[in-house]
Amino acid sequence: MSNKPYPTPHINAKPEDFAKTVLMPGDPKRSEFIAKTFLEDARLVNDVRGVHGYTGTYKGTQVSVMASGMGMPSIGIYSYELFNFFDVDNIIRVGSAGSLQPHIHIRDVVFGQGACLNGNFADQYHLPGQMTPIADYTLLKTAIEQAEKLGVRYHVGNLLSSDIFYNDDPADGLKWAKMGVMAVEMEAAALYLNAARAGKRGLALCTISDSLVTHELTTAEERQNSFTQMMEIALDTAVEMAKK
Repeated sequence: MSNKPYPTPHINAKPEDFAKTVLMPGDPKRSEFIAKTFLEDARLVNDVRGVHGYTGTYKGTQVSVMASGMGMPSIGIYSYELFNFFDVDNIIRVGSAGSLQPHIHIRDVVFGQGACLNGNFADQYHLPGQMTPIADYTLLKTAIEQAEKLGVRYHVGNLLSSDIFYNDDPADGLKWAKMGVMAVEMEAAALYLNAARAGKRGLALCTISDSLVTHELTTAEERQNSFTQMMEIALDTAVEMAKK
């Protein structure tokens, strides 16, 4: 058996197949959409379990995009392998989230400065207290700068990374709202914890797809194809990070 850590059970590629920055949507179809819409000379570098990964160039900079699947266990696997086995330095989650605040509306972009969680992902580190998963400051600052250049309506603060989509207590999410948590999604905290452990950089930016407060919502097709401003922010961030 080879002593190389790749290919892994989840990524059939080599380190040179990936750029230093990987955009990571949850949905494989969104990964394909980003690659075909924005990247030049995009090539498929992974399709294990239907989780498509592509590498191409954007504004002359090599960028990769690969789906994470849904939930912290799934992004926990893919981000861990990319950080630790494939020499990736930066992972930017580009996903959807549900607003918990009345002033945050559908299609607004939220930057996860921090990510609360209601699961046990951090227990594996056996820390003598509670760790706060946070974004990398350089990635966060760079992405906000790109959002401002594009004139995008955005918010910065805490996300909730939830293990539960169909909650037995529908009001659970709103309990986080009283602490100022902006929106709920399902992956950011695991990404931030893996990045911290590997000494790498992680950032989650999400487009609001629905509101738990106003009950506004978008369709699945809109989530796949229309959240282009968020994608452009992440891609421009990848270009700027390559200069640092």
